[in-house]
Amino acid sequence: MNNKVRVTNDVELQDRLVAINRVTKVTKGGRTFSFAAIVVVGDGNGIIGLGLGKASEVTAAIAKGVEAAKKDLVRVPVLKGTIPHEQTARFGGAEVFMKPAAPGTGVVAGGAMRAVLESVGITDVLAKSKGSSNPHNLVKATLKALSEMRDARTVAQNRGISLSKVFNG
Repeated sequence: MNNKVRVTNDVELQDRLVAINRVTKVTKGGRTFSFAAIVVVGDGNGIIGLGLGKASEVTAAIAKGVEAAKKDLVRVPVLKGTIPHEQTARFGGAEVFMKPAAPGTGVVAGGAMRAVLESVGITDVLAKSKGSSNPHNLVKATLKALSEMRDARTVAQNRGISLSKVFNG
């Protein structure tokens, strides 16, 4: 299933900083600091992208991360502010579990997962991260889980059956 998205300039993408990491390189002349920024961009309506930017200044690292995220956008099914079904995904040592929630529940998720879910436009979801809390792997596992989701209309199209048959079996 290919859900990569080509976005033109008419879509307003909001960027969110997930994590920033200061890296120190010790040389003969002293210490050199550089920064790595994990950034998520989304339109709040089912489109999301992840980028990693590295630079010697924080602002430059964030800007590079935003540019990288805009090049790698994915479309995710969002139904009435929540996800279509339960989903589990792993990336490295991080494992995430997401479950649809009733309207008004809010985003019940930890730091790195929360940034991804809010950027994609999900307003009600129950989510749990297990294993590693490394933000790199957590964000990638969350994106993997979201990209594996399919709504009923897509399932019906792929199987060549009516929408009512998807629900009634």
